[in-house]
Amino acid sequence: MPLLLCIAGPTASGKTALTMQLAQQFNAEIVSCDSIAVYRDFNIGTAKPSPDERARIPHHLVDVAAPDEPFTAGEYSRQARAAVRSIVDRGKLPIVAGGTGLYLRALIDGLFPGPQRSEHLRDRLRRIAERKGNGHVHGILRRLDLGSSQKIHANDLPKAIRAIEVCIASRQKMTDLINARSRDPLIGFNIVRIGLDPDRAALYDRINQRCSHMFASGLVSETRSLLAQYPRLQEIPGGPLAALGYRQAVQHIRGELSYEAALAAAQQGHRNYAKRQLTWFRRDPEMQWLPGFGDHPAVLFRAQQILSRQPRG
Repeated sequence: MPLLLCIAGPTASGKTALTMQLAQQFNAEIVSCDSIAVYRDFNIGTAKPSPDERARIPHHLVDVAAPDEPFTAGEYSRQARAAVRSIVDRGKLPIVAGGTGLYLRALIDGLFPGPQRSEHLRDRLRRIAERKGNGHVHGILRRLDLGSSQKIHANDLPKAIRAIEVCIASRQKMTDLINARSRDPLIGFNIVRIGLDPDRAALYDRINQRCSHMFASGLVSETRSLLAQYPRLQEIPGGPLAALGYRQAVQHIRGELSYEAALAAAQQGHRNYAKRQLTWFRRDPEMQWLPGFGDHPAVLFRAQQILSRQPRG
């Protein structure tokens, strides 16, 4: 049975460094698991692998979607599964690496077949959020499906809207549907999951430095260019411009935040996101946690040990 390695963890935890080292040692190719890195022209704020890294190790699911076109977790699962199988067919090890928990779940476990989108309902809920705040929409979800509301952050408007949509369209709670309806899990692979769990204070320091570097490297200029090149982007709720860093850059461009305030907001947002990522990945009982950053020699050594013990079918 072929081996599939998944490397997960919060933003700035060193996933790229660890993945690159393992890929070179174990003759691997990398499948990105990042919901923004799939979009072309979103570069500075995504910490995509550099051109040099992509030249040394083939990467998949990077720059595969137009920024102003929808790209769902289901589409990610379809393309990522095809990439994983093609890597195995070439006699190499597929390594899936990234921090988007929903995409990793879609790849490994599949997604339940939910009801169709309702743009009318979505528009109504977005207008409610604009008038009364995201917390009010989250309150609607809480009344409809307490279980889903406990798993979805109050400010995660796209997920809250989708959960409400599922409840109304199916007349069932989304949690009940997920439990009752069959998924389409990825089969035929020995799946090994490694999670990075660095010291929280050190992680937050790295996050702050990474955000500062993104802004200093021209994140605001890149965002201006994206707005000019893709005028429809601002009309897409929950689109890539809503991603951390880009969201604050847009607010700065509109005059809503000073440069310093935008940077501070991006840093805080990324720190909060890191906490949510760790909460998500810790729900996976098969995740093997390694304390430390991915660029630390001890973490690399432990990951090498885990991989070396796995049969390669």
